Amino acid sequence: MADKKEELVPAEPPPSYEAAAQTTMVRPRVRGPPPPLELPALTALRGKRVILASASPRRRQLLAHLGLGHAQIIPSGADENLSKSLPPFEYVLETAKKKAMTVYRQEIDSRAGEPALVIAADTVVVSHMGAIMEKPRSDKDHLGMLRVLRDGLSHKVYTAVVGMAPLESAVSPGYALETGVDETIVHFDKEVTDDLLRAYVNTREGVDKAGGYAIQGTGSVLIEKIEGTYDNVVGLPLRTTLKVIENIMVQTELAAEGLTGAEGLEGDEEEELDGE
Repeated sequence: MADKKEELVPAEPPPSYEAAAQTTMVRPRVRGPPPPLELPALTALRGKRVILASASPRRRQLLAHLGLGHAQIIPSGADENLSKSLPPFEYVLETAKKKAMTVYRQEIDSRAGEPALVIAADTVVVSHMGAIMEKPRSDKDHLGMLRVLRDGLSHKVYTAVVGMAPLESAVSPGYALETGVDETIVHFDKEVTDDLLRAYVNTREGVDKAGGYAIQGTGSVLIEKIEGTYDNVVGLPLRTTLKVIENIMVQTELAAEGLTGAEGLEGDEEEELDGE
């Protein structure tokens, strides 16, 4: 038995942790960002001043997926004081419009040059009872908020995206404005315990988020499933954002040609008829 034990003793001591990290660790390859989407609306914005009217790093990261990682961050200082009695769809849309308009008016005559595009967004969480939920204000408030989301059948997350761009046409109001609203239904796991909710509250991850949780972080442990887009819950639905940008760029192109949106559409229809 003694001989067998001796066979288990290594002939040399193991390397230090530092040496092992330098010589044996297989380091993953670091990949750069994917190439941008080659779409006319996005290509037209390259090298131009694009503003994201939000301080959210999550929205900035998502916008970069559309090739707009160069967007300048200028948070809107607009008061978010609309009545919570408004329908959630209207509340989130009007709040996002207010953010976009505040930054647009502030920057349109800026020394940095007028922006080619201003993007703003607002996200709200709505309980199963239809109440618009704000950011938690205390541990007690945070825990109660998460309990409501867990004990309800489901809740909804709305994100409104607003785009604004100046038009060359002198016709009032002198800018193009496009909007879009996305909705996602979120189901919390009913088996989530109060102990887990308290532990999550103590992470402080959700203190700056409507509804009190972050689906892209530790908050994902609270969620069973979603119906709709994930990035909408994070704070910027890319599909809706792309549509807003494309519609904005169509308007700016028509204005540059001296056409209104209606005239441009009529011209396209005439060409189609001529082709027939």
